[in-house]
Amino acid sequence: MNANDPFARLPEAASFTVASTTITDGAAWSPEQFSSGVPGGKDISPQLSWSGAPEGTKSYAVTIYDPDAPTGSGFWHWAVADIPTTVTELPEGAGDDTGSGLPEGAFQLPNDARAARFIGAAPPAGHGPHRYFIVVHALDVEHIGVPADTTPAFLGFTMAGHILGRAVLTATAETPA
Repeated sequence: MNANDPFARLPEAASFTVASTTITDGAAWSPEQFSSGVPGGKDISPQLSWSGAPEGTKSYAVTIYDPDAPTGSGFWHWAVADIPTTVTELPEGAGDDTGSGLPEGAFQLPNDARAARFIGAAPPAGHGPHRYFIVVHALDVEHIGVPADTTPAFLGFTMAGHILGRAVLTATAETPA
């Protein structure tokens, strides 16, 4: 693991709470949250619930990012935009191919595998532990205004000036050599 902090150069944001029945902060992903390309992996997105978002929040976005991927730019596993403020939970599996567990108006962006869905962990064998930042972003706009086919990196760039708060869980994964 390296010291790459994905928030180091982003604007400060208030913190609020995110919890999960699927993952404990700092713990390893369960096999269901690994990629289907890994034995036992099922590409099932985690359950998330959040509370305490800053006043003025008008929508949420959720992202899952691995800064430890050997790409030079990390790896985006999931990005969801335009979650209404009336929604403070996503069920396990909401990030499937259809997005059937997402609220009306919310949409999934293509991840770094170019699939508009959650793709699970798949660190290269022997590469060491990877961190997966599961983030709920509280935004000051109802709609972030990015196309549904844009990248999670562009979503992040567009959100940077609209983030009021950030709630973070970190999961880990490692594939033995």
